[in-house]
Amino acid sequence: MGLVLSMTTAAAAPPATRPASAPRPVAATGDAQRLDGIAAVVNDEVVLQSDVEEQLYLVMMRAQEQPDSSMTDTLRRQILDQLIDEKLIVAEAKRQAVTIPDAEVNKQVDQALKEAKERMGTPEAFQAQLERENLTEAKLRDKYRAEVRRQLLAQRLVQKQIARKTLSQAEAEAYFKANPEKFPKLPAEVRVSVIQIPVDPESLADTKARSEAASVRKRIMSGEKFAKVAEEVSDDPASARAGGDLGYFVRGQLDPSVEDAAYSLRPGVLSSPIRSSFGYHLLEVLDRDTLKIGKRDSLDAQGRPVIEVHARHILIRVPVSDADIARARKKAEKVRGEAAKGTDFAQLVSRYSEYKGPQSAGGDLGFLSLGTLQPNIRDALDSLKIGETSRVLVNRAGFNVFKLTDRKPERAYTLEEIRTELPSAVATIQFREKYDVWVKGLRAKAHIEYRSS
Repeated sequence: MGLVLSMTTAAAAPPATRPASAPRPVAATGDAQRLDGIAAVVNDEVVLQSDVEEQLYLVMMRAQEQPDSSMTDTLRRQILDQLIDEKLIVAEAKRQAVTIPDAEVNKQVDQALKEAKERMGTPEAFQAQLERENLTEAKLRDKYRAEVRRQLLAQRLVQKQIARKTLSQAEAEAYFKANPEKFPKLPAEVRVSVIQIPVDPESLADTKARSEAASVRKRIMSGEKFAKVAEEVSDDPASARAGGDLGYFVRGQLDPSVEDAAYSLRPGVLSSPIRSSFGYHLLEVLDRDTLKIGKRDSLDAQGRPVIEVHARHILIRVPVSDADIARARKKAEKVRGEAAKGTDFAQLVSRYSEYKGPQSAGGDLGFLSLGTLQPNIRDALDSLKIGETSRVLVNRAGFNVFKLTDRKPERAYTLEEIRTELPSAVATIQFREKYDVWVKGLRAKAHIEYRSS
């Protein structure tokens, strides 16, 4: 686990919107072929491929998903462009003699170091990690200081060059009506029912994993730091590097059994082992709050506040064999065959499905946005006609057979649907347009050379 790993910045936003207290990571994705090359040359500076891969890894970790190769390549190019823009902005800030007081930098560096030590659990674990990375605390502080200063320089210059306008409700609505093409559309949706066949391991493997999870829980209850234990034993590599931290999430992003626990546990309480499609989890809720859009609460389709949870976990996987996988696939193909012959789908759901998420009678999942589905499932459902049954489709929970019962095409949002968010949304659109024009001007005056990966 790199000590800078979870002190990350979001690489997709203009510098003025990024947290300045979060230096980029030093740990990389593990793609050795990309670590030592030059991704781009910007005047007399370079962007390393490792810089890009580090940010890519962190974007995927926050999203809790593995995009397909095409989407990964797109993300990689977007991140590279953002890192190029950042170098141009920092260089321009220095040219304009923008300065950041040392006290402001040091305050954020102190906070970053404090958080790094807390994540490591104990002073001994912190020192051991420093040694693994060939660092001292003084060298780590220097790394943080340089990164924080760059970020603050970029933010200060953007704030100086581009004023963010505050709009009235009437101005925002007028802009929305005059510029509908500048607003995202409501993605296409499909209504499906599902039969899910998980891959069940042999009972001995399950018992062994549960026993191991219980032993790990005893270690934490006896006083060992959660973050330290997570790094040592968790079978979720992405979160283990961050002391088990899953970040903030809302319903629909994680396994349903984990989400149910996350929304019911009191903050600071360590759960008993929770069984999911991956194995056994030990979960601790760190925070639970209303998801904000700008300064307003985000609302769901029923007008209720959307609650997000910040949690950390330790995963003990239950290993599955090739025979376990083959057995589940064979069962799923059998069920799909029955559905294709005309057997009532609801009856098949009752007889075979082990789907644990929210559903209505007959396995009805309601309307799902196509954009939220993994590519193989999205493509398969998008090609079905209403009433048709999919082939067997695989996701992390197992083998699935879907029946398409309705669909809604992509459409523009109505004014009523986004009225409350409009002032903030329009201000962001206008800021982004000004920012893009300004950065385009910086690029026009610079020497930028993209290198092949």
